[in-house]
Amino acid sequence: MKLRKKIALAAVALVTAGLLSSCSPGGSAQQASSVSSFPKKWDKEITIDVFDGLANYMGMQDGWFGDMVKKKFNLKLNIIAPNVAGGGDTLYNTRVSAGNLGDLIITDKGQKLDELVKGGLVLDSTPYSQAMSHVNAFKTALTELNQGKKGIYAFPTSVSSLKPTQPSEGIDPTFGPFVRWDLYAKLGYPKLNTLEDLLPVLKKMQEAEPTAPNGKKTYAISLFKDWDGNMMVTAKQPTTFYGYDEMGFTLAKADGSDYQSLLDDKGQYFRALKFYQEANAMGLVDPESTTQNFDTMQAKVKNGQVLFSWWPWLGQAAYNTDANTQAGKGFELAPVKDLKVFSYGAPAYGGTQVLAIGSKAKDPERIAAFIDWLYSAEGAYSNNSQTMGAAGPQGLTWDKNSSGKPELTDFGKKAFLSGDADVPAEWGGGTYVKGASALNVTTVLPVDIDPATGYSYSYKGWPSYQDLTKTPLSEDWSAHMGGAVTTMDYLTSNKKLMVAPGASFTTPTDASEIQTLRNQLKAIIIQYSWQMSFAKDDAEFASLKKELQDKANGLGYDKVLKVDLANAKEQNAQRVKVAKELG
Repeated sequence: MKLRKKIALAAVALVTAGLLSSCSPGGSAQQASSVSSFPKKWDKEITIDVFDGLANYMGMQDGWFGDMVKKKFNLKLNIIAPNVAGGGDTLYNTRVSAGNLGDLIITDKGQKLDELVKGGLVLDSTPYSQAMSHVNAFKTALTELNQGKKGIYAFPTSVSSLKPTQPSEGIDPTFGPFVRWDLYAKLGYPKLNTLEDLLPVLKKMQEAEPTAPNGKKTYAISLFKDWDGNMMVTAKQPTTFYGYDEMGFTLAKADGSDYQSLLDDKGQYFRALKFYQEANAMGLVDPESTTQNFDTMQAKVKNGQVLFSWWPWLGQAAYNTDANTQAGKGFELAPVKDLKVFSYGAPAYGGTQVLAIGSKAKDPERIAAFIDWLYSAEGAYSNNSQTMGAAGPQGLTWDKNSSGKPELTDFGKKAFLSGDADVPAEWGGGTYVKGASALNVTTVLPVDIDPATGYSYSYKGWPSYQDLTKTPLSEDWSAHMGGAVTTMDYLTSNKKLMVAPGASFTTPTDASEIQTLRNQLKAIIIQYSWQMSFAKDDAEFASLKKELQDKANGLGYDKVLKVDLANAKEQNAQRVKVAKELG
């Protein structure tokens, strides 16, 4: 759960009124002399507070990542995580009011960053910029982020040397219709022209394996509620198979060719709801869908109780264990003929989050050096999320072979293919997973290329990894997908991918009236979406749809839609611009 973008008015008033005068914009760095290079050694150990709006761990960073940071910078990281602490807004506002959010801050760009700069809570890092050679390799993103500010107050995340028209995700897109391929194969690989053609196939797959190994009944589809926002989240997912992504109550196509209201009579959102309604009528939907959360549903996928997934990081991550794939079982992308899967282009100007040095930071020069390291090859390998395929420290999880190409070490194979491994004492001890970076922020995209190897920072993109992980499942899928080695390979070579150029658009904060209306509207949209998904027949589905449309329109849906549509079109304008300039 992310922190809200708005700082409490009381905290803002204190900051902007100058009551936090000791934190005036620019802080102590304005008096610092410019440095052209950082020291090679830091003699005194210090501990810094890292206020991290993304972190899912609170406390001291230990394990192999903590060991690396300690050895390189004599620095220890105390992670302050509002997601873990509870009352995230309260913790944030209390620290803002006190004038010291943290020594290192990871937060959202846009309004939140602007308020912190205005309130004097972040440092102007200009004196250290000359020495930050790794950050400066992404000068375009750095300049854009700090445009309009009299200094360098923040550093962008998710930067890349890739063009913004290139996919940012690696070997798998974020979205896609993934099915239990072994059961699909058992049916003789039936043709799938559209999303709806999946239903009779899923029915036969469910009949082919009516119970999971744990003895529980299998269902083709299992839904969950706890991620619902402006809409029913699982109803949004099928729209991405056809190039759409959400912007409030609008669905916008990646290429800007179409914009739909969620409530359009023949739009993609109602198409997805109808898909679930028909699936439920066929007995394909888990009846516990209306009460369970994501974790419960994910556990069912892991246990083999679910046969369809909207994401590779659900079906494949949970079910495609070494034992299952060696037995030819697992999730793979279904070859639906009319797919145009939405893909996020590499963000030209970085992602939503930023890094900043606090205005009261202990040893800001050392923190600047640490930040710069996060953008180096060593930092990109070591800091980024394991779920995104970051290869970890060279010499521990991977190394170059005799041909100079990267490959996993025996330890790396165990850590990544078996799920975890015990780290040698000289690397910090503990387990690999628990010792990973708790910052939970991507500095350089794992799909970006390391100039020293010519391959990505993600081990999943290495030929050696592809050879290593060949299984009866992957080879059968490849043989029936034109020889494609990865999902992204299949989609790109068959022109079934639609990339939204990475323009890093920031959605403006809603005006108070729009925010109030949105909260009322999304509640009834979600309520009726679930009811429509479980409607007993076509007549009830149509009746519920009409009720939803009438109630939404009566509540001022058109006012909110107008805002969302304008935002979607502005986002596309920025995508067009960045594709023209940098694509």
